[in-house]
Amino acid sequence: MSVTAPAGFDAAGVAAGLKSTGKPDVAVVVNRGPRKVGAAVFTSNRAKANPIIWSQQAIADRVVEAVVLNSGGANCFTGSFGFQTTHQTAEKAAELLDISAGDVLVCSTGLIGTGDEEFRAKVLAGTEQAIAELSADGGDAAAQAIMTTDTVAKTAVVSRDGWTIGGMAKGAGMLAPGLATMLVVLTTDADLEALEADTLLRQATGTTFDRLDSDGCMSTNDQVTLLANGASGVKPDLEDFASALRELCQDLAVQLQGDAEGASHDITIRVTHAATEQEAVEVGRSVARNNLFKAAIFGNDPNWGRVLAAIGTTSAQFDPYDVDVWMNGVRVCTEGGPDRPREDVDLAPRATDLLIDLKVGEAEATILTNDLTHDYVHENSAYSS
Repeated sequence: MSVTAPAGFDAAGVAAGLKSTGKPDVAVVVNRGPRKVGAAVFTSNRAKANPIIWSQQAIADRVVEAVVLNSGGANCFTGSFGFQTTHQTAEKAAELLDISAGDVLVCSTGLIGTGDEEFRAKVLAGTEQAIAELSADGGDAAAQAIMTTDTVAKTAVVSRDGWTIGGMAKGAGMLAPGLATMLVVLTTDADLEALEADTLLRQATGTTFDRLDSDGCMSTNDQVTLLANGASGVKPDLEDFASALRELCQDLAVQLQGDAEGASHDITIRVTHAATEQEAVEVGRSVARNNLFKAAIFGNDPNWGRVLAAIGTTSAQFDPYDVDVWMNGVRVCTEGGPDRPREDVDLAPRATDLLIDLKVGEAEATILTNDLTHDYVHENSAYSS
């Protein structure tokens, strides 16, 4: 049941007419529990959508009672009118829920520049309709309402001894986050302090969503929100909660990777024996964003030369002539030279594993990405104003 799996949360997803398909496009998630703890991380893109600007202000006191989300329009670069739309959305939800507008976060996703008077009217009407339909069984409907180019809704649930975490996510393109990836709402009935929730969320997103780098494009609307209400009455061991939260975030990140626009390969890039974790991430991300490498994988070509060329652009410590590269379990490059024949590598499966051994230190990191396909180019050339 996604975000309504933990006790004390209601949700809904409705069709407000923002999408030309008539599919659901407005969702609301409400915390009905005894505590109203909220934490959030946002895109680090300097070009931020109006809902991000609003939500960054609203989350300052770490109190959140509701989240309103819409697909079908990003409400980004729509001027002061667009910010007023976001403000009115929060006020509408607050009025109907009898809470403070400052405790309502707002999220939008869709085409940048969309947010005129018709958009505003539909979002406000959709917010009212969704609140009227709130229920403890509404998690799946909410997950469907936030989809844009996604082909499937993305949800996950992790339960431990006496408490649960639920989550929903959307995202299929512009997956190169700075702190988050597209829109994600996480809920838990565990009893957490505000600072604990904030710290644990940042730790989890830093090694999951932040390491999904599908196409090198960072959204203006990315937001991950965690709501904690203490409805279970259980104060969790923080290490146990951190592990469970990371597990759930990783599950959602892998679902996002698997639904990336037009992708035919899901590529896991593992960098080992780096001097630092930061350098391992830098090396992995350099390959994840290399279009020549991504195109080679699309063509089922284990072109390890493109891997070395990509990592050579980084500032990481390594000797280019002492690097090993493995593809799907086959070492194709050792000590900067050819090893096994390319024909030994089977890249037909969708799951593709790339291992880069820098032979410098003990740090490692994993980056998730996808190949570059004709379908990706077609989908993003057709997705326009």
